This record gives sequence, structure tokens and C-alpha cells, in this order.
Amino acid sequence: MSFRISVSGAAADAVRRVVPQLVADLVASGITGQDASLWGPAAEEESAKRLGWTEAVAVSRPLVAEIEALREQLEAKGVDHIVLAGMGGSSLAPEVITRTARVGLTVLDSTEPGQVRAALADRLGRSALVVSSKSGSTVETDSQRRVYERAFRDAGIDPTSRIIVVTDPGSPLDESARAAGYRVFNADPTVGGRYSALTAFGLVPSGLAGVDIAEILDEAETIELSLAVDTAENPGLVLGAAIAATAPLRDKLAIVADGTHVVGFADWAEQLIAESTGKKGTGILPVVLDAEAPELAARLPDVQVVRLVDDAGDEIFVDDPSGDIRVSGTLGAQLLVWEYATAVAGRLLGINPFDQPDVESAKIAARGLLDARPEPAPAAFVADGIEVRGTPDVIGASSDLASAIDVLLEELPPNGYLSVQAYVDRVAHPELAGLRDALATRAGRPVTFGWGPRFLHSTGQFHKGGPAVGVFLQITEVADDDLEIPERPFTFGQLIAAQASGDASVLADHGRPVLTLTLTEPASNIPTLFDAVG
Repeated sequence: MSFRISVSGAAADAVRRVVPQLVADLVASGITGQDASLWGPAAEEESAKRLGWTEAVAVSRPLVAEIEALREQLEAKGVDHIVLAGMGGSSLAPEVITRTARVGLTVLDSTEPGQVRAALADRLGRSALVVSSKSGSTVETDSQRRVYERAFRDAGIDPTSRIIVVTDPGSPLDESARAAGYRVFNADPTVGGRYSALTAFGLVPSGLAGVDIAEILDEAETIELSLAVDTAENPGLVLGAAIAATAPLRDKLAIVADGTHVVGFADWAEQLIAESTGKKGTGILPVVLDAEAPELAARLPDVQVVRLVDDAGDEIFVDDPSGDIRVSGTLGAQLLVWEYATAVAGRLLGINPFDQPDVESAKIAARGLLDARPEPAPAAFVADGIEVRGTPDVIGASSDLASAIDVLLEELPPNGYLSVQAYVDRVAHPELAGLRDALATRAGRPVTFGWGPRFLHSTGQFHKGGPAVGVFLQITEVADDDLEIPERPFTFGQLIAAQASGDASVLADHGRPVLTLTLTEPASNIPTLFDAVG
């Protein structure tokens, strides 16, 4: 079984209506042939530089032997623990690949001081660090690399023997890493970060951690021909039409992992779809749910459910009163199909699925705060050790923690969503993710949950560029034990605070309601927060 999809209800109607025209327009063969004109004249310049992922299987084959040889060299030196410093697609693809393969990988995609410190304390003497950055200038990965370099040196370990770099050729990181003597893997510069799962960004950390990456490429290869041909059964066309052609009536995609084979796939698909489609006031909002999520019982009219199952069956069109989309397949096949489907969705929505015009705004705001490092704005009030701040429309009508949350939820439009953004140590406080279901029950609307700052590199695009129907709950924490970044004038604590504040200011500038809750004592504040939600 490579890949199977079944559709029913509105999704089936959309496939029947749209796919014949996609076939007639030769969209599938056009994507495979890297036809940059498929998304319109305004997108053509960017698209011409971003379609290399269609050839990723063939281009990545020579990497397999190199990665396996390096893994053997590291193991011979007693190195059996791989840490990945990466953000967005650079971390989410290796995360789903290693989780599905049941292989250990420490993903360091945070600037929260406690989380960085915990990674440094975990088997440093047996660790190697993979630094992944397409641009070569990502502030998070630069900071993580610097602190690991110092830790290795302090432990008497030569950093060049333990740090591996993945970046585009000619990037600042490529040049500095080679000059310093690090092992460098260059990725295909014609592949954007969120489409890079089957390139060096997905394969190097996964392969070094112990995944059979040749098998992942084999799985993807089995579906390549089906994706390239212009037929009504093309899985990329069917999935793309099913998730995009029901919009704008159904512009939210609930992704539910009902199967057991592919682990963590919904998080990867979330960033792919959100960043690719959320722009120019349109887009598909992916909402990652478990099987018991409140949204599934509510059957909201603007939500299309897609279930990742172990076997979707042999028929594309099925009689299913739920109207759900069901998808199954091997991981390699799924990665490639969803990339094709997202490109198809971009054409159907009339947007460029390869740019990210609103991501840079939050980075610019954060850099400005890091340069100035102003004192935090005074809290509107403090409730049980939780500092409360927010936009005037939220704070102006609030008197305590519970009322602030009430007011934020009252700002939700009938077709809106709530985004929970946790700039908190997710290793120390994973229970905070349970807030999502509690808020979904209260709100009666879709609720997304993202760990900051990693979501800024993906779903953050949708928050600013997508439909203006979101309200935002930021949860931050005061670092009780900050961590210096070598040769930088700011600390990790200052960095993550600037990232949260910068994003909040950009959201406010876009007219989005924002409530920021700062935990001064997370262990005691988190139960208080759950009580306030009810």
C-alpha cells in the first residue's frame, strides 16, 4: 500500500467538480515538469525557484550513502545521540520521520532557556548537533549552535567533530561553517523549507539518528508516477481539491490521527498547509486534533475533517454520512502527496503557495526589540501570579483572569478560530497543551495550539496573512534561570521574550485581538490557568 484516499459529502462533490478541469489544464504534469506559470503571473518569479521538491527523490539518493557513512563514523566515536537545531519545516519533517520510525531524536526548536539548558545537559559527551537553516541566518539556530559550541569546548570536545550543518549553498552559514571546518551538507536551493522533507533537511538528522532513509525515498518513489499523470485518480489532485475546493464555506481543515502507522504527521501537514495557503486574506486553516477533540463532536459547518487512517480503502468515492476525508499510506508517499496537494490547493485558491510574505514582519519586530531591549510594558493587572497584558479591546473590559479570557472568546466571530501560542518550555510543561481542548469546549470554535517560537516559521504566516477571523492567546513565562548566548548582547530569555512581544505587536497592528498571560511561577500558575478556563 502506497497511498489511498476516500472522499464523501462536500469533499466528494468538490473533487467531482474541480478535478476534471485540473486534468484538462495538465496541472499534475505541469507541477512535475516545474511549470512556474501554474499559479499566475504574479507568482511566476517565485515559483520558478521553488519547484525542486518534485525531483527530491532522485536528487537526494546520493545523500543516503554519505549520511550512513557519517553515522558509522560518529557511532565509532561513541556518539549515539543526535540533537537537531532547526525551526519550522527544518525541524518538523525530521520529527515526524523519526517518530514514525520509533528512533530517538532530540528536537531543539525553542529559545526557551530551560529547554535549551535541558538539551545541553542530556548526554552531551555522546551527542552530535545538526544545525539546519536554509537561509543560514536564522537567529534561533545561530543561538543554539553558539551555545553548543561553547558546551563542547568546555567539555574538552572539538566542536568540528560534533556539529553538522545543513544549509543552502552560498548561505552565510555555509561559508562560515566550511571556513571553521564543520561537515556541511548543502540542500537544494530550489526547495522551500516547508517542502524540504525529502531533501537534506529532512534526511540528514533522521538518517544520523538511525532511520532507514533509503526506505523513505523508496516509499515516495512508489507514488511519483501517479502524481505526475493527468488523470482523475491522481492522488495529489484529489486531495488538493478535497481540502481547498470546498472553501470559503469550509476553510478549516481538522487533521485527525486515527491510524497508528504514521506518528506526528498532522503537525508537519499543519505547517505545510498554513504557511503555503494563508495569505492575501484567504487560506486553509489546519487544526491538529486528537480523536476525542470537542470540534469533532460539534461538526462545525466550516470545518472539513481529514482522518489519517491505517487503510482508507480502495474506492475514492464512498458513501459516508460523516463527509470525512480518509487518507492512508506510507510516510514517504504521504509526504510527497501532501506537497503536491498543497501546490494544487494554492492554484485553486488563487495564491502563491511558495512564498511567505508575512513571516518576516514578526522577525523584524523581534529584532527591533532585541536591539533596544526595552523594559517589558507594565501588566494591566496581575492575577494569582499571572501577569495579564493585551490589546485594548481585550484588556479594557477585563478585571481578572477569568474575565480576560471571557472577553477574548467574545471577540471570536461566528467563523473565527482561537490560536493558543505557548512560549513555554514544552519539555518541562507538556501539560499546557491540554489547554487546547478546554478552550475548544468553552469557545465552541476551532482552536489551534502552537509552541513558540517554532510556529512563527510556519503557521505564523496564516495568523497575519490569512482570513482576519482569529483571536490570539499568548502564554509566556519568566525565565528563573536565564542562559547567555555566546558573543551575543542578548540572552535566550531576552530572545524568546522579544519574539513573543514582536509577534503580539504585529498581530495587534493587523487588528487581531491578543491576550498575553505571563507565568511567573509556571508550576503553580498552570493549574490556576486551567481553573480560569473552566
